[in-house]
Formats: sequence, structure tokens, C-alpha cells
Amino acid sequence: MTPPARGSLVACRDLFQIYRLAGHEVVALQGVDLDIARGELLALLGPSGAGKSTLLALVGGLERPAAGRVWVDGQDLARLPEAALTAFRRGRVGFVLQTPARNLLPYASAVQNLELPMRLAGVPAARRRERARALLAATGLQASGGRSVRALSGGEQQRLAVAVAVANEPPLLLADEPTSQLDRGNAARVLELLRVLRDQTGTTVVMVTHDPEAAEAMDRTVSIRGGRVGAEGRGGVEYAVVGPTGLLQLPAHALEVLPPGARALVEVGDGPVLLHPVEPPDEASR
Repeated sequence: MTPPARGSLVACRDLFQIYRLAGHEVVALQGVDLDIARGELLALLGPSGAGKSTLLALVGGLERPAAGRVWVDGQDLARLPEAALTAFRRGRVGFVLQTPARNLLPYASAVQNLELPMRLAGVPAARRRERARALLAATGLQASGGRSVRALSGGEQQRLAVAVAVANEPPLLLADEPTSQLDRGNAARVLELLRVLRDQTGTTVVMVTHDPEAAEAMDRTVSIRGGRVGAEGRGGVEYAVVGPTGLLQLPAHALEVLPPGARALVEVGDGPVLLHPVEPPDEASR
């Protein structure tokens, strides 16, 4: 098994996850290999049900894989005892769950929600208040600090959930659709907060998103298709990824020429590898 790449904070190797639903096994991930560098801003893309949120849960230690390995900062999560895994989640990872209310205490105020993780981490009161004010300002919630979560709109709750997740400046932030309920201006606020957090503290951000503008703001995109890594993007260029068994998922525009089930002749030369569509042999001519 290939060890984590040098400089990686997260490394996944031959990662599988299987769920049992209504008496049937559903394979959510099928042999994922992925390295995420320290301080990288990474967006996970793909259709609903592709396995993005499952991958996020495995990297965050919320689930254990059915097979394969996950390393985060040198720790093999699949082999950590439960108590150590709980300590890892509390001390090393910030989570933004897909439903904002799941991240927050509904009867507490925005400020109280922000200060709670810092209080649990032993941050002094003066520093807690200063940090809470700064995060409220960064997310445009200055006027909402004293309001209860129940009194906030869905978009305000989503911004507050991101602020709470980054309150303790975690080394790893995992965010599931953190801009889904936000308008363009407030989405930009959240994305800028994530970039500032990375630049100032080195936090690595892994974000599931369907938002093209949010994905474009990240350093790299990784597309999950059918439980596998299908493509990567950098600087607006998408690259197909060859899987460990040689499986290659073509980008959407290539499927217009090579649709599923098509045959292709593979030509390997000194330069590029070329795929030539070919017609299937005529059964009658055999």
C-alpha cells in the first residue's frame, strides 16, 4: 500500500465504505485514493449520492471504513481506539454539517454558540470574547450576536455554523455544502473566512459543494463519481484520474464522443496517449 505523500495532511488508500439499506448492500466508496496537502483548500464535487459526504465522514473520523486506510496528520484513523478517535475529532477537526441547525445549540445565542467550543478548549474569557466578535464581523453577523439560534434565518445559521467550526482554528476543517443557503455576497464572506483561516493558521479545508463559484475559489477540485475519484481540477483545467486498477472516468464532454459502452483503440507513443473511437465488429461478418 502506497504511503502518504510527503507534505500530506490527509491520505486515503483503497478506501471502501458499504452501507446496508433495506437488506441490500450499497457501496458508497469504491477504492478511493487521495492525498490532501497541508494548508490546501479542496472542493469535493460530484452528483448527489456519489460518495462525497461519506468521504468527508471517514476523513473526520465520524465513521470507520469497511476497507482501506485513512491517515490524518500521521494517525491511522481506522486503527485508533474509540477514545482516541473521539479526542482526535474534538481537538483536530472542525465540522460544518449539511444541515446548519445540527451544528448549533438552538436555545443559545450566537455568541454563546461561538464561545462554547473555545470554553471547552480552555481559552481564556477575554480571548473568547475577542475571537467571537471577530468571527461575527467576518460572517456579517455583528447585529445578531445576542439573538438565539432559533431566531436566525437559515442563511444566518449557516454562516454561524461555519464560524463555530473555525472558532478554535482547527488544523482540519470539513464542510458539507457550507454556502448552499447563502446569496453570493454572504457566500463570498464565508469563502474569504476560510481562505484567511488557511493563510493565518495553516488550516486545511475540505469542502463538499455543488456551487461552481465556491469550487472555483478553492486551490483544487476533486470529482467523485460512482464512489471513485473521477477527475481533478487545478486553475480551471480538469484532469482525468487513472484509478488503481487502470479505470479511467472520462470528463462529460468526452462522453459525447465515447459514450458508456463505446469501444476505443488506445495508442501509446512517446508523447500523448490517444483514444480512438472504433465501431464494434459486425457479427454477420465474423
